[in-house]
Amino acid sequence: MSAHCQVTGKAPSFGRRVSHSHRRTSRRFTPNIQSRRYWVPSLGRTVRLRVSTTGITIIDKRGIDAVVADVLARGVTI
Repeated sequence: MSAHCQVTGKAPSFGRRVSHSHRRTSRRFTPNIQSRRYWVPSLGRTVRLRVSTTGITIIDKRGIDAVVADVLARGVTI
């Protein structure tokens, strides 16, 4: 599965690796994706999310119910 955060939408970005001699080759910056299980009281079940570390912080601040409601409103399957 690709490295996409279900909360923030972060995806891999691309850039260049530059050596000491300034030869440029392609590289990929991947977000730090973690697989987490959360208990969602409004749904009455646990939900498994693939979230970035920024997404985990957002869940801690806003609460899992609000975040899951936003994710479902965007049409992301959980």
